[in-house]
Parts: sequence; structure tokens; C-alpha cells
Amino acid sequence: MSDTEAIKTKTDYLRDVTSQLKEMRHYAQTNTETLSSHWLAFDAGEYKDKEYAGRFDTLLNKQGQLLDDIELAIQDLEIAINHSEQEG
Repeated sequence: MSDTEAIKTKTDYLRDVTSQLKEMRHYAQTNTETLSSHWLAFDAGEYKDKEYAGRFDTLLNKQGQLLDDIELAIQDLEIAINHSEQEG
């Protein structure tokens, strides 16, 4: 490591991870919207097919759980960042 490269503090690292999770949350939300569109097409739309509608419903539930888990991780990291800043 060169002299010009700074070693990140734990707080800096937590900020980076939080930022990355927020980006992941954005993409997960976009994926959820896409899955919802497909589910609607198979459930009540032009391609009525209960089997595929059920598959997309399952995927939507899993994607929803992922979004919830990402959100909780972001909240926990932001709390840790605030505590670290108050201590420092």
C-alpha cells in the first residue's frame, strides 16, 4: 500500500457497505416491479395461467423478503454509524 492510500476506518467501511446495500435495494425494488408485472399478466391479464402466476407469486414473496432484509441491514448499519460517530 502506498503512502497516499488511506486506511479506512470502520465507520468509513460501514458507510461504504450501507451505500452498496442502498444500491442493491434499488435494484431489488426494480426486480420486484418487473416480477409484479409478469405476475399480473399470468394471474388476471392476457396470459392467464395459474401455474405461472403461482411461480411468480412465490418469487415475489422471496423478493419481498429480500427487500425487507436489506432494509433491516441498512437500518442496523446506520445505527452503528451514528453510534460510532457519537463515540468518536
